[in-house]
Amino acid sequence: MTTFVHYIPIATTILSLAFGRVLFKHWRQKPKAYYLLWWFIGVAMYGVGTLTESTTTLLGWNVFVFKSWYISGALLGGAPLAQGTVYLLFRQKTAHWMSAGLIIFIVTASVCIISSPIEWANVELHRLSGSALAWNWVRLFSPFINIYAFIFLVGGAIWSAIQYARKKQTDQIRMWGNIFIAVGATLPGIGGMSARLGHVEVLYVTEFIGLILIWVGYKAMSRRTTNSIHENQ
Repeated sequence: MTTFVHYIPIATTILSLAFGRVLFKHWRQKPKAYYLLWWFIGVAMYGVGTLTESTTTLLGWNVFVFKSWYISGALLGGAPLAQGTVYLLFRQKTAHWMSAGLIIFIVTASVCIISSPIEWANVELHRLSGSALAWNWVRLFSPFINIYAFIFLVGGAIWSAIQYARKKQTDQIRMWGNIFIAVGATLPGIGGMSARLGHVEVLYVTEFIGLILIWVGYKAMSRRTTNSIHENQ
C-alpha cells in the first residue's frame, strides 16, 4: 500500500539536485580540493538513490531501478561523503590510497549485486527492499561500507566539532556546522538499518531530514569561511 511517505524521496531528489549544483560550483572554483569533488559525488549518488525510490513509487518495481537503488544507496549513499572528509583529515597521498581501496571494494560489491538473481517472492510493486536479492550474502557488503562512512563522515565531523569547540568564540559557527553534519549523516544510517529489517519507509524519512541537516552544516561552514575573508580585507 502506497502512502505519502513513499513520495518523500521525490522531494529528497530535488533537494539533492540543488545541493549537488552548489557543491559542483564550489569544486569548479577549487578544482584541486578533492574533498569537494567527493562530496559532490556523494550528494549526486544520494540523489540517484532517492530518484530510484521515487521512480518505484510512481512507476512500480523494476530490476534495473532496484539494483541501481541498492548500489547508489547501500554502497554509495555515505561513502563518497566520508571520503571527502578523509581528504581533510589525512595527507593527500594517504587519502588517494584510501580512495583506491574504496573504489575497488565498491566495484567488487556492485558486480556481485548486479550478478545476483532476484527473489521474486519478496518483490513489492511500489516498495524497495534488499530482501529481493536472492544472494542474501551480497547484503553483507553494505555493513562494512556503512562502518567506513560512519567512522570518517560522522566521526570526522564530531572530531572537528570538538576541535572548534576548544578554540576561540569565533569558531562556534564551524562547531555547530560539524554537529549538523554529524547528525545529518547518522540519520540515513539509522534508516538503512530499519530498511534491512523491512521498514524502508523509515529510510525515506531519515534520508530527507539527513540531507537537510548536512546542507545546513555545509552552509554554516561556508558562511564562516566567507565572513573570515571579509574580516581580513
